Amino acid sequence: MAEGTSGGPAGVGRWTRFVTARPRLSLLLALVFTALAVVAGSGAADRMSGGGWQDPASESVYAAEALDEQFPGARPNLLLLVDSGRPDGVDDPAVAAEAERLSERLAAVDSVEGVTSYWAAAQAAQSAGQQEPDRAEGAGEAQRAAAQAAGLRSEDGSEALVAARITGDETHAREVFDGLAPDLRGEHGPVEVRLGGQVAVYDDLQTTIQEDLLRAEIIALPVTLLLLIVVFGSAVAALLPLAVGIVAILGTNAVLRGLTEFAEVSVFAQNLTTALGLGLAIDYALFIVRRYREELAAGADPLGAVGTTLRTAGRTVLFSALTVAVSLSAMLMFPQYFLRSFAYAGIAVVLLAAVAALTVLPAALVLLGPRVNSWRILPRRGGGTPGGAESGRGWARLAKLVMRRAPVFAVLTTAGLVLLGLPFLRVEFGAADDRQLPGSAQSHQVQELLREDFPGTPGGTIEIYVEGDPAAGELAGYRERIAALDGVEQVDGPVMEAGTGYLTVVGESEAVDAASQDLVRDIRGLAPPFEASVTGEAADLVDAKDSIASVLPWAALMIVLATLILLFLLTGSVLIPFVAVVLNALSLTAMFGAIVWIFQDGNLSGVLNFTATGAIETTLPVLMFCVAFGLSMDYGVFLLSRIKEEYDRTGDQDRAVVFGLRRTGGLITAAAVILAVVMFAIGTSRVTNTKMLGIGLALAVLMDAMVVRGLLVPAVLKLTGAATWWAPGPLRRFHERVERSGFGEGGPGTPGQEQPPADRSDDLATVGKR
Repeated sequence: MAEGTSGGPAGVGRWTRFVTARPRLSLLLALVFTALAVVAGSGAADRMSGGGWQDPASESVYAAEALDEQFPGARPNLLLLVDSGRPDGVDDPAVAAEAERLSERLAAVDSVEGVTSYWAAAQAAQSAGQQEPDRAEGAGEAQRAAAQAAGLRSEDGSEALVAARITGDETHAREVFDGLAPDLRGEHGPVEVRLGGQVAVYDDLQTTIQEDLLRAEIIALPVTLLLLIVVFGSAVAALLPLAVGIVAILGTNAVLRGLTEFAEVSVFAQNLTTALGLGLAIDYALFIVRRYREELAAGADPLGAVGTTLRTAGRTVLFSALTVAVSLSAMLMFPQYFLRSFAYAGIAVVLLAAVAALTVLPAALVLLGPRVNSWRILPRRGGGTPGGAESGRGWARLAKLVMRRAPVFAVLTTAGLVLLGLPFLRVEFGAADDRQLPGSAQSHQVQELLREDFPGTPGGTIEIYVEGDPAAGELAGYRERIAALDGVEQVDGPVMEAGTGYLTVVGESEAVDAASQDLVRDIRGLAPPFEASVTGEAADLVDAKDSIASVLPWAALMIVLATLILLFLLTGSVLIPFVAVVLNALSLTAMFGAIVWIFQDGNLSGVLNFTATGAIETTLPVLMFCVAFGLSMDYGVFLLSRIKEEYDRTGDQDRAVVFGLRRTGGLITAAAVILAVVMFAIGTSRVTNTKMLGIGLALAVLMDAMVVRGLLVPAVLKLTGAATWWAPGPLRRFHERVERSGFGEGGPGTPGQEQPPADRSDDLATVGKR
């Protein structure tokens, strides 16, 4: 076993000597890195943003930015809901006077523009009607002001709005809002004020996510530690994966904090950092520590055991990290910073988890030696625990059963997975809004009142930005053509200034339903003789869907090609990479079917405490696919590497499959259960998108580990038989050169090496019993 430190390719020997020569120094450097990461990552959440679902190059974003700059009042992002509490409602003189004072205070704040209110609009309508009641222009102005006032007043007259725009980017707007909110919110003389609008929603999102993330960590860490103790039986061994996870999480937090200096980063990415940081660190550490304990039990000294572990399990961890990182990096191709943020977080946490597992962990194992089994809490009997003796034999029996009835298991399992995914065929894509917040969030309450009690609200309309100094006749004709479209209730404007202006279209349907999206497309199809750009919630959604649809095929192709290449380098097989990609895709069907059945249709909404909107946010399926595909490939690499190791040793396909599943079945299941616990802890979030992410990924992980790896893989490998490991001559010779280079080298069971004794214990917890 000592050859693990010097035998095999030179690269492995050098790496082993490097990470084990000064183990105390390695651990000290890791401690310093972690401390610096804590300092560097402080305040990261406060600099993150709550949006990021739009394509910055889209027409809707261009029009929105132009309107925000030139006509701030056209798109207010801060709403003050003024509750009168008086018999005369909002028209009570005392209420009007207090509302005017609030408006003046708001208008005096730097970075706040476009302040308007129901009372100002009502006064403007009255003045316009009194000054020139007989002129068409005066009557039109009075009518537009009256329509604006009606939209800012509740139907029962008890509540009305003050609207304004906080200028600047999302981070600056939130800082201004945080300074204003304590003074604006609450009772003011005869009125009570509640805050809504986009900036209030984003502020509540960030606050809620930070609180929920802390709670998820408090839930996940002790449960994870308990499960690790069950798996290893030893407190010392159980603490090692947590140490790797903490290094990865804190390091990634520092990376995200640095990225906020020159890029927008979504606050949602922190959830993925915690989930993947713990999950993958535990996966990698489980694989390495388990193999190290196995080598110690077989008689190796600590250095020899570490060398063999790095040459086998370490190689698997390297390939696993690369496949997961590649899957996550596909999100960099999308223009939405919501998706790009998850790529930043995911790639960083995966690579840091792998580096910690391949450097810090070997150094700790060298120092611990046999003491890795110290502080034993559970009895030495392994049966019944994940990865225990009985469990290992159970996986072997399952593999033999499946291979005896391979066609039946392959067909029935595939059919079952497809059936679970069928609800996704009726998916409806929508936009994220305040309804992903809990009902206790004030911004959600305000926006819900606007939808239910107000005839027309800012933000629920379609705005059209016009430029090029169009003639009055052209604008009038364009306005009439818009008003004649199906689904249009009224058209306000145009409001013109210095050759540019805007019109506001109020539709008959909900802000982002299918009819509103069709109306956006109809307006864009009118093609006026001047530049006109359409924005608003429905336009944002139309552009987001088009943007994702245009990039998605290329992102999927990138993931598939990169996965095929990496799996070929791992296995030397042409067929295995294609089989793995197909099986991975099948493992995701239950997740996609579940998110539609639960979150779109609203089933379990009472139990899970969320508001169903009848749609799934457009970017979420892309995110969940990339993350779940990478995690599924993670488990696939673990299983395939052990099957390949045994096949190279014996040339017996059936024996290799049974051996691989027996050696990794319990390990993968334990890792999946632990990762699912972390994901379900994330799924306790009060934010619907985060809840959907956590629950959906937990289901995908469990389905992949327990169904795909336990049933489909052995069935398919039995059916493919000897062809499983075939490759044409040129590719086979290329793979052999890669192996000799040290990147793709196999484990101790390479062809021609002595086969291990037949009675060598095959259970996954053997070393914990010796």
